[in-house]
Amino acid sequence: MNKIIAIDTPLAEISLRKYEKPENLKDRDLVRKLCLSVGLLQPGDSRDIIVDILYVVLKAKEPLTSMDIENNVIEFRKHNNLPLQGIASSNIRRQLLRLRDIFLVEKLKNSYRINENSKLFELFVEKIEKYYLNSIVERVKDYINEADVRFPRQ
Repeated sequence: MNKIIAIDTPLAEISLRKYEKPENLKDRDLVRKLCLSVGLLQPGDSRDIIVDILYVVLKAKEPLTSMDIENNVIEFRKHNNLPLQGIASSNIRRQLLRLRDIFLVEKLKNSYRINENSKLFELFVEKIEKYYLNSIVERVKDYINEADVRFPRQ
């Protein structure tokens, strides 16, 4: 007899973490903590190419192609004596998609930039906090309310 196993795929998810205040951090460390804070990087994860991708996009004054980003990331990692792991073109594009999924980066034609060329704070408040996070919280409330109906307490 075959068992069917349901795979619960979330419609949306986000991990938020609180760290110490960002004081006396070097630029890359600041971007790393930002990635950790919004769930783009897991604590202790050595595969941190997303940090350098976001760093390169943040530093750029103009939109960059994925090839420009790849070249800048390689140069940055070499300059900082970091291992050249995760720099395959396909991985760079995958990480850019993750940055797009949480509304930090947008794609214009074949180039990438910070979404709407906005400040990150504005993007976080408008796109993540008000829209994305709110929709997740509202759905969790739906489940909590339904559980209260089905499992009443005195």
